[in-house]
Amino acid sequence: MAGNDWVNSYLEAILDVGQGLDDARSSPSLLLRERGRFTPSRYFVEEVITGYDETDLHRSWVKAVATRSPQERNTRLENMCWRIWNLARQKKQHEEKEAQRLAKRRLEREKGRREATADMSEEFSEGEKGDIISDISTHGESTKPRLPRINSAESMELWASQQKGNKLYLVLISLHGLIRGENMELGRDSDTGGQVKYVVELARALGSMPGVYRVDLLTRQVSSPDVDYSYGEPTEMLTPRDSEDFSDEMGESSGAYIVRIPFGPKDKYIPKELLWPHIPEFVDGAMSHIMQMSNVLGEQVGVGKPIWPSAIHGHYADAGDATALLSGALNVPMLLTGHSLGRDKLEQLLRQGRLSKEEINSTYKIMRRIEGEELSLDVSEMVITSTRQEIDEQWRLYDGFDPILERKLRARIKRNVSCYGRFMPRMVKIPPGMEFNHIVPHGGDMEDTDGNEEHPTSPDPPIWAEIMRFFSNSRKPMILALARPDPKKNITTLVKAFGECRPLRELANLALIMGNRDGIDEMSSTSSSVLLSVLKLIDKYDLYGQVAYPKHHKQSDVPDIYRLAAKSKGVFINPAIIEPFGLTLIEAAAHGLPMVATKNGGPVDIHRVLDNGLLVDPHDQQSISEALLKLVADKHLWAKCRQNGLKNIHQFSWPEHCKTYLSRITSFKPRHPQWQSDDGGDNSEPESPSDSLRDIQDISLNLKFSFDGSGNDNYMNQEGSSMDRKSKIEAAVQNWSKGKDSRKMGSLERSEVNSGKFPAVRRRKFIVVIALDFDGEEDTLEATKRILDAVEKERAEGSVGFILSTSLTISEVQSFLVSGGLNPNDFDAFICNSGSDLHYTSLNNEDGPFVVDFYYHSHIEYRWGGEGLRKTLIRWASSLNEKKADNDEQIVTLAEHLSTDYCYTFTVKKPAAVPPVRELRKLLRIQALRCHVVYSQNGTRINVIPVLASRIQALRYLFVRWGIDMAKMAVFVGESGDTDYEGLLGGLHKSVVLKGVSCSACLHANRSYPLTDVISFESNNVVHASPDSDVRDALKKLELLKD
Repeated sequence: MAGNDWVNSYLEAILDVGQGLDDARSSPSLLLRERGRFTPSRYFVEEVITGYDETDLHRSWVKAVATRSPQERNTRLENMCWRIWNLARQKKQHEEKEAQRLAKRRLEREKGRREATADMSEEFSEGEKGDIISDISTHGESTKPRLPRINSAESMELWASQQKGNKLYLVLISLHGLIRGENMELGRDSDTGGQVKYVVELARALGSMPGVYRVDLLTRQVSSPDVDYSYGEPTEMLTPRDSEDFSDEMGESSGAYIVRIPFGPKDKYIPKELLWPHIPEFVDGAMSHIMQMSNVLGEQVGVGKPIWPSAIHGHYADAGDATALLSGALNVPMLLTGHSLGRDKLEQLLRQGRLSKEEINSTYKIMRRIEGEELSLDVSEMVITSTRQEIDEQWRLYDGFDPILERKLRARIKRNVSCYGRFMPRMVKIPPGMEFNHIVPHGGDMEDTDGNEEHPTSPDPPIWAEIMRFFSNSRKPMILALARPDPKKNITTLVKAFGECRPLRELANLALIMGNRDGIDEMSSTSSSVLLSVLKLIDKYDLYGQVAYPKHHKQSDVPDIYRLAAKSKGVFINPAIIEPFGLTLIEAAAHGLPMVATKNGGPVDIHRVLDNGLLVDPHDQQSISEALLKLVADKHLWAKCRQNGLKNIHQFSWPEHCKTYLSRITSFKPRHPQWQSDDGGDNSEPESPSDSLRDIQDISLNLKFSFDGSGNDNYMNQEGSSMDRKSKIEAAVQNWSKGKDSRKMGSLERSEVNSGKFPAVRRRKFIVVIALDFDGEEDTLEATKRILDAVEKERAEGSVGFILSTSLTISEVQSFLVSGGLNPNDFDAFICNSGSDLHYTSLNNEDGPFVVDFYYHSHIEYRWGGEGLRKTLIRWASSLNEKKADNDEQIVTLAEHLSTDYCYTFTVKKPAAVPPVRELRKLLRIQALRCHVVYSQNGTRINVIPVLASRIQALRYLFVRWGIDMAKMAVFVGESGDTDYEGLLGGLHKSVVLKGVSCSACLHANRSYPLTDVISFESNNVVHASPDSDVRDALKKLELLKD
């Protein structure tokens, strides 16, 4: 709402002209006749004030007040009332639509739950009916018992001694805002708030915990003249707080660090809503840093083997989206903390009725944010929340989380019963921590200010005098409220409650710490209106000398403010309409202050632990005043609440938070690149015969040869005995290590390119990736040949390699190449089935043309639904055929001959009859099936692959596996493509968009947000070219080729 400062005046204006309007009934205006019995003041109070941001109405009111002519003034006010009626009507329409949407969602949930339950045929246990069961996540992690809470220094030391053998590497990601370790500019803008403080303190605390060797907090590097230079520093070490006890574990690279990754517009600080198109660039930069750091830590404490992150923790939707992609690229576990959720915000904004869904999406990029959160749910092992309310009322709004189905899955896992490919992230409530070591609760009275000769007291903090100058009697207990002037914080209700309760006014003072301000006119309209309302209420109730509202305070003054309130035997109050968590309540309790807090949201959980105050209805003034009076007047109750708070506050300490956090992480089933368990992940050239021998074993373990390249791509069903296959593989590996290749390599010797342990793709100076999505095979062949011809010179020299990236199977790729007269050896690798299979060119034609990388399968198989997913998809196809098919025609059918172990392929005869890809993704998410659905080949094919698989993720795998520089890749795409098209255009790699190259159906446009929310076409890494003549020029422009 724009504010309350003009509301009273507006109501008075309506009432002032009301009699005149009544007198004019003999000749009423058209608006009055249409309005009938409409009461403008009533509608204004009931509809506008309670639910609208009436900024536009405010402008009209200003014009009405400024109008001198009474007749014109009356007309303006009358029209304004009519507009209010329209707003009320819009609100009613929205409520009807919302009711329909919720009913539809409830039916979808119930249907999905029934179908999931039907697949899981076992009888439900008591736990599946909703009982609390043991702590186990739904992805099959170990059932290690939870560690007890830290309740003494002795137990902390015992736990620390048990962790000293660990050398964990943890990665936290928080992208938006300005992040630094000291002198945080909290409140500088809407992106630099509580989340910034939380992630910095979490990283600092984790870095000081036993068993944790290094913590990296990754964020955006901002080198802009608009912000301090420190935000442009690549690395910043976070100085630990009181870490002397663990100093013996410090190493060369140990500790906690802020690592700033450059991405997005250079020399420009942009809000979080504009960061979405640049997230792939961050992913590639962060991946490079983590790879480098893993190798460094491996050399220091890992006996030469890389130390992969134990978990990557994303904070907020943007970082969650990036973390999901990183988790898939590196095959390490992911955690998520949502902080603020997009679906909850969308519903609140729609409920207000002042913006349409399209306007909300344009302003907040809300649909892109929601999709990022849905993907995060697909990938996360665990979601950390602050309160139960966040789980029950916010996360349950998402397709990817159903509390009822989650309990059923957990119960089945506990009983070692199959979940048929269904997975649900584990929701864990871990309240934010605080650092309490520096806090000394004040135990004296206001009279104890002089000290004595033996123990002189330090001078009072300056902020004390700044506050107490407002009070005529500064010795009374102080009721403290610390919140920004926002209508949601409900400060005006607090002032009314204080002003209307005479006994409370006689016993206590009220201190309102409402941020910092210079002039009221310089504040935002919302903040200034709240402050003006407070000032008017102070005047109305004559509270001068009883209410303090200082203009300025520093962040470092906040502990002193708490101490002042505790010294006066006062009370801390948080009367917010709803409080997501309530960190100030914990801070106040740590300083010995009892609390009065809203019963809506996080304070309920805090009160359950601390038991140090009273909960109230924030809308009930009398309830607020009675609770405050009870605590201020009853000294025994005050002392009991203070004692309880101090006794239990350790449960919100950072060590307690981190201990619970780490115990959860160590219970995860370990995930890391599988080849690391065999060869240590060495990406350097072999230096000795032993290195080469180790390599032969490595390749034999992670590559398997396709001997015919045709038929079904299920290699486990090939003809021939296992001994024959083994001997052929060994022979192929020996040929690989010897560098045999029938391809002519120009002026270079074949052995120079193919000897050693790496496939040919590893040795190229740069890579050309052809990822064109055409309607027909002829167009694809023609464009592919033109790209090959454009770099014929470099191809002959062996400096450029080629990768074909497609939705086709490897058998179809071979047919495609043969029909076009192309040699498979023209390519180094093939990304097939929309990214679910990766093949290399065989170096020995006797053993077949292709080699499949099975380690890639182990890399992407996380949460693959397998047979359970397959059955659900077949059921979906049958249902679709029954509803929309004519004359028993099958619209969608499972293509067994095209499907593989990690790709279920369906052929589509009528693409227009198939629902959008987002609808199928939604259906599968509701049933807890995690996968990536790709519509391809002009909508005539559907590939369902693992959630972490895609064509762009396959390229990232090549970087992780073989060290291929992403910045040395040029990906050729058309102007449109399959539904995974958008992923190919962002990141550190170069993209060449070929003009006029496209499929007739714009499949990738089938989303709930515009392409500009995903891709930055202004990036220097994206160029447009004509396939006829500009290909080579485009590569020169991208600095991959030289003249």
